[in-house]
Amino acid sequence: MSDAMGHTLETAEGRRMALYSVLGQVPAGQVVSYGQLAELAGLGKAARWVGRTLSQLPQGTRLPWHRVLGAGGRLSLPSGTPSGDEQRARLRAEGVQVANNRVDMTRHGWRPMEHSG
Repeated sequence: MSDAMGHTLETAEGRRMALYSVLGQVPAGQVVSYGQLAELAGLGKAARWVGRTLSQLPQGTRLPWHRVLGAGGRLSLPSGTPSGDEQRARLRAEGVQVANNRVDMTRHGWRPMEHSG
Protein backbone atom coordinates (compact mmCIF):
# COMPACT_ATOMS: atom_id res chain seq x y z
CA MET A 1 0.00 0.00 0.00
CA SER A 2 1.30 3.49 -0.89
CA ASP A 3 0.14 7.03 -0.26
CA ALA A 4 -0.44 9.64 -2.97
CA MET A 5 3.25 10.59 -2.89
CA GLY A 6 4.35 7.01 -3.47
CA HIS A 7 5.57 6.31 0.07
CA THR A 8 5.22 2.68 1.15
CA LEU A 9 2.97 2.68 4.20
CA GLU A 10 3.95 -0.80 5.43
CA THR A 11 7.04 0.45 7.30
CA ALA A 12 7.21 2.87 10.21
CA GLU A 13 9.59 5.04 8.18
CA GLY A 14 7.16 5.05 5.24
CA ARG A 15 4.28 6.11 7.48
CA ARG A 16 6.39 8.89 9.01
CA MET A 17 7.48 10.15 5.59
CA ALA A 18 3.85 10.18 4.36
CA LEU A 19 2.85 12.12 7.49
CA TYR A 20 5.71 14.63 7.15
CA SER A 21 4.96 15.10 3.45
CA VAL A 22 1.34 16.11 4.13
CA LEU A 23 2.20 18.17 7.22
CA GLY A 24 4.71 20.17 5.19
CA GLN A 25 1.89 21.25 2.88
CA VAL A 26 -0.31 22.83 5.58
CA PRO A 27 -0.09 26.56 4.80
CA ALA A 28 0.58 29.32 7.31
CA GLY A 29 -2.61 30.61 8.90
CA GLN A 30 -4.40 27.28 8.54
CA VAL A 31 -4.70 24.28 10.84
CA VAL A 32 -5.53 20.60 10.59
CA SER A 33 -6.67 18.05 13.17
CA TYR A 34 -4.61 14.98 14.07
CA GLY A 35 -7.31 12.78 12.54
CA GLN A 36 -7.57 14.79 9.34
CA LEU A 37 -3.78 14.73 8.95
CA ALA A 38 -3.79 10.93 9.37
CA GLU A 39 -6.46 10.52 6.70
CA LEU A 40 -4.76 12.90 4.25
CA ALA A 41 -1.51 10.95 4.69
CA GLY A 42 -3.31 7.69 3.87
CA LEU A 43 -3.02 6.39 7.44
CA GLY A 44 -6.70 5.92 8.17
CA LYS A 45 -7.83 6.67 11.70
CA ALA A 46 -4.37 6.95 13.25
CA ALA A 47 -4.88 10.27 15.07
CA ARG A 48 -3.15 9.08 18.26
CA TRP A 49 -0.20 7.73 16.29
CA VAL A 50 0.09 11.13 14.57
CA GLY A 51 0.15 12.85 17.96
CA ARG A 52 2.82 10.51 19.31
CA THR A 53 4.93 10.88 16.17
CA LEU A 54 4.74 14.67 16.23
CA SER A 55 5.72 14.71 19.90
CA GLN A 56 8.97 13.00 18.88
CA LEU A 57 10.01 15.52 16.22
CA PRO A 58 13.59 16.73 16.69
CA GLN A 59 14.20 20.11 18.31
CA GLY A 60 14.33 22.85 15.68
CA THR A 61 12.32 20.94 13.06
CA ARG A 62 11.03 23.03 10.17
CA LEU A 63 7.79 21.03 9.97
CA PRO A 64 4.76 23.15 11.03
CA TRP A 65 3.79 20.92 14.00
CA HIS A 66 2.04 23.88 15.62
CA ARG A 67 -0.68 23.77 12.93
CA VAL A 68 -1.95 20.37 14.11
CA LEU A 69 -4.79 20.47 16.65
CA GLY A 70 -7.12 18.11 18.43
CA ALA A 71 -10.64 17.36 17.25
CA GLY A 72 -12.86 20.40 16.86
CA GLY A 73 -9.90 22.79 16.85
CA ARG A 74 -8.91 22.06 20.45
CA LEU A 75 -5.32 22.86 21.38
CA SER A 76 -4.02 19.72 23.06
CA LEU A 77 -0.73 21.19 24.34
CA PRO A 78 -1.40 22.81 27.73
CA SER A 79 -1.09 26.56 28.13
CA GLY A 80 1.80 27.43 30.42
CA THR A 81 4.07 24.69 29.05
CA PRO A 82 6.98 25.59 26.73
CA SER A 83 5.53 23.70 23.75
CA GLY A 84 1.97 24.87 24.44
CA ASP A 85 3.03 28.51 24.69
CA GLU A 86 5.16 28.19 21.55
CA GLN A 87 2.24 26.67 19.63
CA ARG A 88 -0.09 29.51 20.64
CA ALA A 89 2.51 32.18 19.79
CA ARG A 90 3.24 30.64 16.38
CA LEU A 91 -0.45 30.34 15.52
CA ARG A 92 -1.16 33.94 16.55
CA ALA A 93 1.84 35.16 14.53
CA GLU A 94 0.24 33.52 11.48
CA GLY A 95 -3.07 35.29 12.13
CA VAL A 96 -4.87 32.29 13.65
CA GLN A 97 -7.21 33.35 16.43
CA VAL A 98 -7.09 31.22 19.57
CA ALA A 99 -9.94 31.60 22.06
CA ASN A 100 -10.69 29.33 25.03
CA ASN A 101 -7.97 26.88 23.87
CA ARG A 102 -9.74 26.45 20.53
CA VAL A 103 -9.35 27.55 16.94
CA ASP A 104 -12.37 28.05 14.69
CA MET A 105 -11.93 25.20 12.20
CA THR A 106 -14.48 26.64 9.76
CA ARG A 107 -12.38 29.79 9.53
CA HIS A 108 -8.83 28.41 9.81
CA GLY A 109 -9.19 24.73 8.89
CA TRP A 110 -7.12 23.50 5.95
CA ARG A 111 -9.23 21.95 3.20
CA PRO A 112 -6.78 20.94 0.46
CA MET A 113 -9.43 19.13 -1.63
CA GLU A 114 -11.24 22.42 -2.27
CA HIS A 115 -8.15 23.86 -3.96
CA SER A 116 -7.32 20.96 -6.25
CA GLY A 117 -8.91 20.07 -9.57
